[in-house]
Amino acid sequence: MIYGKQYGQGERFFVCLHGWGGGHREFAPLASKLPEDVCLLSFDLPGYGDSPPPTEWSIEAIVEELAQAVRTRHILSCTLVGFCSGAILSLLLARKLPVEVVRIILIDPFAYVPWYFRLFVAGEFGRRAYATTFQTGPGRIITDWILKRAQKSDADFTQAFQSLDHDVTLRYLQLFNQINVARDVGPIPIPIHIVHGETTFRAVRQSTGIFQQIWPQATVETIRGVGHLPLVKGWRQLRRILFEAEMV
Repeated sequence: MIYGKQYGQGERFFVCLHGWGGGHREFAPLASKLPEDVCLLSFDLPGYGDSPPPTEWSIEAIVEELAQAVRTRHILSCTLVGFCSGAILSLLLARKLPVEVVRIILIDPFAYVPWYFRLFVAGEFGRRAYATTFQTGPGRIITDWILKRAQKSDADFTQAFQSLDHDVTLRYLQLFNQINVARDVGPIPIPIHIVHGETTFRAVRQSTGIFQQIWPQATVETIRGVGHLPLVKGWRQLRRILFEAEMV
């Protein structure tokens, strides 16, 4: 059974999916002083945190398990929230759920795997490169330095990788690299709101343009002075976007 942390008891449900290398706690900052009518559900993706590995290592199986986790909550409608690579899963999940999806919010989303992460899915070389980068102290220090320069942030990206199951993270990266958003997601007649940090990765900004080409109804909002981790430094602005904009 997929693990989900519930915050709040309201009737407006927000189903949250974390990014690559993350966990359900990524959304904890948003849970501070929730509006009384909000219930925020933050899941550990299959294989992460307190969730068991998926029954099958395929995007279809993972999305189906997420859909089942939502079904067991007996929700009639919800807003889907996906951060980083979790954005792709939220888009795929929208097509699977038997409940009304009111809105989809993509937080600093990737539409594709950037070249500097695709290196890690290149066979045995990729596995060795991944191990050097994320499973050693010096490798994590160097990677953080490179990523900070790529998106002008002082966030520690690799800290979480000290305690992750690296087989799981590598498998997810391989699956994400197989996804073609236009082909695998297709038309979605649901309001889509994209939120990204002002100084985030170039790949995220390019992904925003890709998403807008596929879904012209998508709107975009930038959080000033924030990089790829707006859930850490831009959570106040995100709370407004998530919980207040929907009521307008």
